[in-house]
Amino acid sequence: MKLNDAVFGLLLLALAAAVLVITASYPMVPAQRVGPALFPSLIAVGLAVGGLILIARGWRIRAQVPLIRFDPWVRSPRHVAGVLAVIGSVVFYVAAVDRLGFLLTSFVILTVLFRMFGVGWKRTVITSAIATLAIHFAFYKLLRVPLPWGFLTPYAW
Repeated sequence: MKLNDAVFGLLLLALAAAVLVITASYPMVPAQRVGPALFPSLIAVGLAVGGLILIARGWRIRAQVPLIRFDPWVRSPRHVAGVLAVIGSVVFYVAAVDRLGFLLTSFVILTVLFRMFGVGWKRTVITSAIATLAIHFAFYKLLRVPLPWGFLTPYAW
């Protein structure tokens, strides 16, 4: 799927507006002229400028490049199912991780995705287990990101 630059420009403009609206509610720090909203607001202004440039460029070339053009893979049920599976895995993670914990949720997601994309069972199980443990170690131990344990809380290390 190909998108005209104007579409991406509109998305950047919407993101910039959302950031500006959110940062407007940040509190000011007493006795300082610079508050916590300064840098996010500057980034939002940069996004807005970039978005406007993309919109102008996309509008200029709209005759040669349509706003949205679908590639042949969009008509393939297997490819569309793969895209939906990846999006569904993110939704499943958000919905299940607090109850099941990171270890089980990640293992299930990786196993389903590997199998869906044609990886054999033995390689799927081994790779899912190793990847889950490696990601857990990197985030939980090295980066100190508190990952949920779910029902495995009594066994947390």
